[in-house]
Amino acid sequence: MPRLACSLLVLVATLSAAAPRPDVLFIAVDDLNDYISPLDAHPGVRTPNLERLARRGVTFANAHCAAPACHPSRVAVMTGVHPVRSGLYLNLFGAHGPRWRDESPVLRDAVVLSAHFRAHGYRAAGGGKIFHSLQWTPGDSQNDPAAWDEYFRDPLDPISADWPRPALVPDAAAGLTPGRPLGDRQLFGAAPLDVPDEDTGDHRVVDWARGILARPPEQPLFLAVGLFRPHIPWEVPRRWFDLHPLESIVLPRHRADDLADAHDHGRTAWHRWVVENRQWERFVQGYLASVSYLDHQVGRLLDALDASPRGARTIVVLWSDHGFHLGEKANWEKFALWDQTTRVPLFIRAPGVAGEGTRTRAPATLTDLYPTLCELAGLPVPVQCDGLSLVPQLRDPSAPRARPALTAHVFRGEPGPSQAVADERYRFIRYGNGFEELYDLRRDPDEFDNRAADPALAGERARLAAFLAPRPAASVGIPAGSVHSLRPAGKAKKQAR
Repeated sequence: MPRLACSLLVLVATLSAAAPRPDVLFIAVDDLNDYISPLDAHPGVRTPNLERLARRGVTFANAHCAAPACHPSRVAVMTGVHPVRSGLYLNLFGAHGPRWRDESPVLRDAVVLSAHFRAHGYRAAGGGKIFHSLQWTPGDSQNDPAAWDEYFRDPLDPISADWPRPALVPDAAAGLTPGRPLGDRQLFGAAPLDVPDEDTGDHRVVDWARGILARPPEQPLFLAVGLFRPHIPWEVPRRWFDLHPLESIVLPRHRADDLADAHDHGRTAWHRWVVENRQWERFVQGYLASVSYLDHQVGRLLDALDASPRGARTIVVLWSDHGFHLGEKANWEKFALWDQTTRVPLFIRAPGVAGEGTRTRAPATLTDLYPTLCELAGLPVPVQCDGLSLVPQLRDPSAPRARPALTAHVFRGEPGPSQAVADERYRFIRYGNGFEELYDLRRDPDEFDNRAADPALAGERARLAAFLAPRPAASVGIPAGSVHSLRPAGKAKKQAR
C-alpha cells in the first residue's frame, strides 16, 4: 500500500506538471462606464454580449481604475504599479515608445504584463489600444514594442490609420455657438458613419484577433485586444445609432446644484456648451451607439474563442481604463474622482476556478489584475506589483478584501495629489487642496450629498482615510531628452484627453 500511494502521488505530480497553462484573452476597452446592462443598465443601453461574458464568470461590480485618465491607468494595469508610487497621474502627450520608463524612475525597470507572460513560455500578441494612443494623434503612443511577439499594425501607431470620419458640418453652419471643447475638428461630438463595420478600426483589430485564436495552439497564448470605442468622437456606423433613436434617449440622473457641496473639477465649461447648444441627448445617443458597437465587437471575440481549440481553457478578462461622465456633476469625460469616473466594468472568466454568472461587490483596483493573472497562470508575481490577487473573490464572491479600492489624480493648481477610496458601501475623497467628500453609495448612489462633515459618519471617514497613501508620489512630467519623445519636452502637452 505505501508503494501504491507513492506511485499515485508521482502520477498526480506528473499529470499536474504536464497540464497546459491557460491561455489569456485580455480585452481593454476605452471610456466604458457603468451604463452597461450587467452593471447599472442605463435606460436604452444594449449590451447582450457583455451580459454573455458576465454569465461565464465573475462580475466585479465595485472595480475602480488606479487613475481616471488613459495613460496613467493603462501603465498602472500593464506594470501593476499604482500612481501613488510612480507619480504618473496625468496624460502626457508627445511620446513614441515607452516614455513612461523615463517619466517615472519607479517604472524604469518595470516588467510589462505581456512581457512577463512571454518570459514564462507564452506567445504575447497585441492589437489596438493597450497603452495610450489616440485616433487623431499618429505616432503618439506609449506602447512598448519589446513586450510583444507580434502586434497588429505598428505598436507605436496602432489605431490612427483605421478610423473613418463623417463629413463635418461647421458649427456656425449648424447653428451652434463657438467654443466647442477640443475645437472645430469636432473631436467632442457624435455623428453616424455611412460605412460598414468592416471599415472601422475596432472591427479590424477583432478580425486580426479572431485569426490569432484560430491558429493551432503550439504554445500558451497571451492575447491583448484594445478596443477604442466608446472613446470620443462618438462616430460609429449608422446602424448602431438607429438602435438608439434620439426621441428615446434618457439623460443621466443629475441635479443642478450638485457641485454646491463638492469639489470643482474645473470642466464646467464643457457642460455649459453642451446644454446651451442642446446637444446633451445627441451626445448620450452617440455614446450608447458606440457602446452597442463595442458590445458587438466583444461578441465577435467570444464567438471566435468558442470556435477555437483554446476556448475551454482560456481566461478572459475585460476591463475599461476608467469610468465616464455624460453630464453627471456637470462633467464630461473623466478627470475626476467620483464613482461615475473611477468605477469600471471588470469581468473575469477563469475556467476551473471561478463560478459562472456570479457577482461581487468586493472592492477591486485595476492594479490587482497583474497578480491575479499571475496566480491563475501559475507564474511568480513580480515585486513591482502593488495590487492584491482577486483569486479569492473568483473562488468565493463573498470573500472579504483586505483593503478598499484606491484611485488617485492631480487637479490643476492644487499642491498635491488627490485620492479616493471605495469599499462596499462608502466612498471617501481627499483632494490635494484638503477638501473632503464622503458618500454613502447605498443610500445615495449618485453622490448628491457630501457627508464628510456629518458626525454620524465620522467613524467611517476615519476608517477610510487610513487607507490613503500617507506620502503619495509627486506628479511627474514629461522628461527632457527622452529618446521616446516626438518633440521637445517644452512643446509637449501635459493634460488633455
